[in-house]
Amino acid sequence: SPAGMALSVLVILLLSVLYEAVKMGKAVLLRRALLALPRSLSQEALTEPEEGDAGPTQGSSSLMAFPISFRRWFWYHVGQTLFHVVQVVLAYMVMLAVMSYNAWIFLGAVVGSTLGYFV
Repeated sequence: SPAGMALSVLVILLLSVLYEAVKMGKAVLLRRALLALPRSLSQEALTEPEEGDAGPTQGSSSLMAFPISFRRWFWYHVGQTLFHVVQVVLAYMVMLAVMSYNAWIFLGAVVGSTLGYFV
């Protein structure tokens, strides 16, 4: 029926928009995760101690914060993994719909992907 086809195209369009939104969310989460990584010990050794500092051996703030930063990075990584699973599931759903070889469904997927990327 025409209403069923219109609903199918709308659902595929929304799935494609959601796929693009998840892809962007995953990129934002990756950036945050990279910012949460602690400085490496080699970088710590390269920095010059300021006046009054005893050096990195007596405990710099970067070395003391390592467990907290690692925990935060770990949770960002868990979030990225969940985003990835959702992204793959959405991609397969859209692919299966397109593989029905229906031109309207295909156009719904293309328009949805375009709108999702634009927004």
